[in-house]
Amino acid sequence: MKRRSLKQDKLARVYDTEILPIWAERFGRMLLAEAQIRPNAMVLNVACGTGYPALELLDKMDGGRIIALDSSSALLDVARSKAENLSGKRIFFRTEGNKERLSFDSDVYDLTFTNLGLREIDSPPEDALAELARVTAPGGQVLVTLPLRGTWMEFLDIYREVLTKHDRHDTLGALTEYEATLPEPDVAIEWLEAAGLTDVDLVVEEFSLLFKSSREFFFAPVIEFGPLREWKKLAGKGQEMQDIFWFIKESIDAYFGERAFSVTVVAGCLVGRMPTESAQDSESSGGEDGPGDGADDQTNKLTAEPEAPRLGPKLHSKSRKRPSSVVDAPRPKARTGFPDGVVATTQENLPDVKFADPYDDASDVPLLTEDDLSIHELDDNDLEVVEDNTDDDGLVTGIREETELPEHLRKAIADAKDSLDD
Repeated sequence: MKRRSLKQDKLARVYDTEILPIWAERFGRMLLAEAQIRPNAMVLNVACGTGYPALELLDKMDGGRIIALDSSSALLDVARSKAENLSGKRIFFRTEGNKERLSFDSDVYDLTFTNLGLREIDSPPEDALAELARVTAPGGQVLVTLPLRGTWMEFLDIYREVLTKHDRHDTLGALTEYEATLPEPDVAIEWLEAAGLTDVDLVVEEFSLLFKSSREFFFAPVIEFGPLREWKKLAGKGQEMQDIFWFIKESIDAYFGERAFSVTVVAGCLVGRMPTESAQDSESSGGEDGPGDGADDQTNKLTAEPEAPRLGPKLHSKSRKRPSSVVDAPRPKARTGFPDGVVATTQENLPDVKFADPYDDASDVPLLTEDDLSIHELDDNDLEVVEDNTDDDGLVTGIREETELPEHLRKAIADAKDSLDD
């Protein structure tokens, strides 16, 4: 058996304390609001991470069990510790790799869900969603959260501008392909319908993540251990990639100055239900049903029961408005009670969006130091503990000082600054 490394345990800790609260919980709350659970339900959670929102769902269930899967044993250990004595009794955590087909029979679960885990199944998202539908019983519900088109748009717009200015047309094509992995709402709805689900719906909520500067953006765990690796792959390798990201960093700081860098997230929750056998027979016979036609006793029981109550309010498909101009948006102030280094939005009716500076000694979350993780200088296959000599800030980073750049890049930066001054 392959021994688990220390870096995996560190990454699990970083995820649970710094990424989950400002990222996965926002999506998970949407999922909990849409969940409908019958008494003694069997529930499957794919890519359960450190147990959210599975444990919250378990607390609201009237009997029943949850099977929770994830490919990371380190994340599952954190989840087991949270579940305490419920683990192995009402919720069962299981390590399962990213396979095209789940290791379960068809038509088993009353609720199948994944919170930001659709891409954890090793197949295109529409096929992954169909696989979740396959294991869901007739009348059962399928819930999937995912980021939609428009997520990261402020960063991606700057990325595109830098690539265009430097004639990187090959990378522009790759950037367009990356954006296609963030589906438009109508495309996501088509996935539900193609999977054979009925009563389909898409709930959308828009929120913002706020960063004090480009440096805070690139080193925030939600970015560094999230999409940054894919963004860097788009730009190539070595010096070529470093140059592009240097210009992106300079552009963010030039455009936003002393203001916070506000980045949009468009969160979606896909909702669908597996048709009952009686509903399928009704459709195939043109709606001419007779008592008991095409349905066994269990199916009649499911269709006769009233709709299970929702675990939260119906949100419908709507977006929360952001400031009309991101550049002109005022920098939010920290709310009373938040420690220094934590920024929160103050718009009405918008749940708190907190960003804790991971290198601020006043922060109340675990800090990232030179002994912790950084992926800026790592290859694509693994994460390593930083052990090399670090700079004055205690960081090893792929974004260097201007004085270290080649002369042609220093000249280009100087010209850009002169242009901004004019």
